[in-house]
Order: sequence, then structure tokens, then C-alpha cells
Amino acid sequence: MTRILACVDGSTYAESVCDHAAWAAERLGVPVDLVHALGRRETSSRAIDFSGNLEFGEREALLAELSELDEKKSKVSVRRGRLLLDQAGARVKERGAAKVEKHLRNGDVADAISDMEAEARLVVIGKRGEAADFAKGHLGSNLERVIRASSKPVLVASRAFRPIRRFLVAFDGGRSSGTIVEKLAASPLLTGVPCKLFMVGEPTGDAGERLGEAQRQLKAAGYEVTVKTASGDADERIAKRVGQDGIDLLVMGAYGHSRIRRLIVGSTTTQIIQSCAIPVLVIR
Repeated sequence: MTRILACVDGSTYAESVCDHAAWAAERLGVPVDLVHALGRRETSSRAIDFSGNLEFGEREALLAELSELDEKKSKVSVRRGRLLLDQAGARVKERGAAKVEKHLRNGDVADAISDMEAEARLVVIGKRGEAADFAKGHLGSNLERVIRASSKPVLVASRAFRPIRRFLVAFDGGRSSGTIVEKLAASPLLTGVPCKLFMVGEPTGDAGERLGEAQRQLKAAGYEVTVKTASGDADERIAKRVGQDGIDLLVMGAYGHSRIRRLIVGSTTTQIIQSCAIPVLVIR
């Protein structure tokens, strides 16, 4: 695991993705691989049955024109992708990344990440893609697919980067919560950044014991840790705590059966990622 994969496109989140990737690269001491996926073709030059409407000569001429248009669109898409990667590469280097590589891939971004993530330590992607301004009620479908498919931590970039001075761990008290804490303790990504462990629910029984163990483990790793608990709806309480405490980064688990871990359902994300205007680090 020797690099960061950063997904860039033409959206308003692209610059923020670059800035978050450069920040993570400096913290982890690894290079950045910028990835731009060309996506599926919107049109195709495959044959269409016009036999009931067009004469043979007209049909052949139209198919030839469609094929030529398809080829032109493909070439423009490639040129645009290379330009986006060049611009992103320049920005990441300006922000301090020592080494940057650029990858232009066919197909969807989730497929590209799946193919390349074997050596990745972290995947960085924007909350929304190029249709962000037209889909404010939902997060990007590529984001959901990447989080579902990736076995690596995914840093979901907010619209703009700001220094990470404090972060919050959404701790649900389940067994998998320990995995999140173990990975945080073993990684230099957030070392030295004050941490808040926040659990919605009563800190009793096994959940309370796991919360105490998580606090001890993070302190042993050198973190300054405070613990807060609350009752009520997890999504609302977490979003409120993020705002009240001026949190710069939210850390949470990917999936599970509890309210906090079951954050991505169907084709959209739940309210917590939508409502928090900060980056979110999702850990499997």
C-alpha cells in the first residue's frame, strides 16, 4: 500500500480533491496517482434499424455520419481528460505532493479504482461529480459505488479544503468500531490532531467497555482524546456535534446493522454525509 488514488473530473469538487490528496500525501509520505475515468459513451455508432423510414443510401450515409461523430466525441473526451489530469497534477504539486502520476482510464471511475487499489493506502473522491450543481439532494452515484467496492479507506472531499485541526470519530459501540480505532492508531494520517470520540447511545455494557478501550488505545498512540455521548437520532446528533465543536473531519465506518454504520443505502447516501459540509473518512 504505497500510494493515494485521487479521482478527478470537471466538477466543482476537483480542486478540493487535489488539495485533500496533497494533504494526505504529505501526512503519509506517499505519492499521488490521479485518475480520470472517461465513463461510458453517451452515443454509439452501432447499426440502427432505419429500414422502415429511410432509403438504403440515406441509411448508410446517416450511419457513417453517426460513426464519425462518435469518433470525434471520443477524441474530444480523451483530450479533455488529459487536460483535466494536467491541471490536477499541477495543483497537487503546488500543494506539496512530491510525486504525482496521471492515469486516463476507460469505463467508470469505480471500475478504475477497483483495478488500481491493490497498492493504495487511501482513495480520495469528491462528494459529487460533474452534475453536482444539478443534484444537490443526492450524492454522486460514483461515490456510492467507490465506497461499496473499495476495500481501502475512502476520503470523501468536501467542496473546499480547510486545514484538519480536529476530527470526530462516529463510534457506535459495535465490534467493528474497534477496527476503525485500530486503523487510526496505526496510521500517521491524523497523528497529532485532537480527536473526539462521539457515541449516540448509552455508554453501558459491552458498548461502554469498547468506548473506554477505544479511548485508551488512541491515547496510547499519542492522540489527545475526549469522549462525548448523546441520546437521540444518530444522524442528527452527529451533524449537530460536528457543527457545535468546529470539527474539520468526520471518521466513520462503512456498513453494518447499526444506525451509524448503515450509512449508504440503495442508490443514495444517508443524510449524515449530505448534511455535514466537511470531509468524511470512511473506513471499512
